[in-house]
Amino acid sequence: MLIAASCGSDSTTDTADGADDSTTDTVADPDDGSGGIDESKPEISLVVNPWSASRLNVEVAKNIIENQLGNAVTITEVDENDAMFTGLADGTLDAVLEIWPSGITEAENGFFDDGSVNKLGELGAVGRIGWFVPQYVIDDNPALATWEGYVDPANAALFSTAETGDKGRFLGTDPSYSQFDEQIITNLELPFEVQFSGSEPATVAELDARVAAEEPVLMYWWTPTAAVAKYNLVKVELPAYNDTCGEAFAAGDGGVDCDYPEDLIIKAASPALKEKDAAVYAFLEKFTLSNEDQLEMLPAFEIDGDDPADVAAAWVAAHEDTWKAWLS
Repeated sequence: MLIAASCGSDSTTDTADGADDSTTDTVADPDDGSGGIDESKPEISLVVNPWSASRLNVEVAKNIIENQLGNAVTITEVDENDAMFTGLADGTLDAVLEIWPSGITEAENGFFDDGSVNKLGELGAVGRIGWFVPQYVIDDNPALATWEGYVDPANAALFSTAETGDKGRFLGTDPSYSQFDEQIITNLELPFEVQFSGSEPATVAELDARVAAEEPVLMYWWTPTAAVAKYNLVKVELPAYNDTCGEAFAAGDGGVDCDYPEDLIIKAASPALKEKDAAVYAFLEKFTLSNEDQLEMLPAFEIDGDDPADVAAAWVAAHEDTWKAWLS
């Protein structure tokens, strides 16, 4: 997943513990109007979480920061967990551009409450996590459009594997993601067992195989993603999200028995970044990408496997009027 590219500098992609796992030497195009890297400016550390949209957000920001503001950018892979907030609080990480509020725990909210991490406003994209099946699953069995259809052991058996036995398999993705599917299954008394693929690409590979064979698959997924359109995925109706269930989300008390909420995705930064480089901080405050912007880029990366830095560069080249406003 981790691919780094830059214009005019040595650029590294780091893991959360600070160990470099790739280095790419590139030179700025003298005809592209960019000034390249100014070595007197501080290096900026942007967090990438292990999903495609997060990667593309960061690559767009990196491209503009390096070429227009002159700061070298390091992309650091961090799971969606407390370590990300700790790194922002102590200044070892500068900013993260895609936080889904439904996944923020009470402990993590404490970083915002005490001012050790700053909210930078909304990204502009609206996300929705949920349970998804290919359309043909519901065409073959309309009861499976809602969670009640999955209570029936006969329907659950349609999704069973050798590992799950009599239970149906619920396909999870990366276990580091904010997800409450095991709680939902337990609390709704559904005869299913969660099995994690391990990553977004592994889930897509599994989905591709299942759809090619028109076999049933029930899975954790989200929008916006290119896979929803490619595989004609339909969201299963779960019990409606409510405040009580939301409190269980944040508290981690095992009481989640409802659908995931709509997420107005937000950005966050280390307070130290404002002093470290006020221009970069101001840029990231104004930085926005909508669902449409992400979906313009996602198919090339998520489906075609193009280099995310190249995908982001193409978006930047096509939307100069948009990003120039972020620099004013």
